[in-house]
Amino acid sequence: MIVKTHLSLSHDPAVKGVPKGWRLPTCDVLIYSGSKLLCPCAGTISLMPGTSSDPAFRKVDVDTKTGKVMGLF
Repeated sequence: MIVKTHLSLSHDPAVKGVPKGWRLPTCDVLIYSGSKLLCPCAGTISLMPGTSSDPAFRKVDVDTKTGKVMGLF
């Protein structure tokens, strides 16, 4: 899956429509072996960290009487 603008199918926003003989320059390919996906990286991208099977937020609790937060650190 590649997220693109609707204005152009190229990597150059100045090129409109469908250019001929176009190639997408990629700088890296991420391998997600669990889901069997290859993800080409085509520029600067910020990745969100994955959540483990037992995320830390499950250990956070708030005492409703005192307002004390437990389990953050």
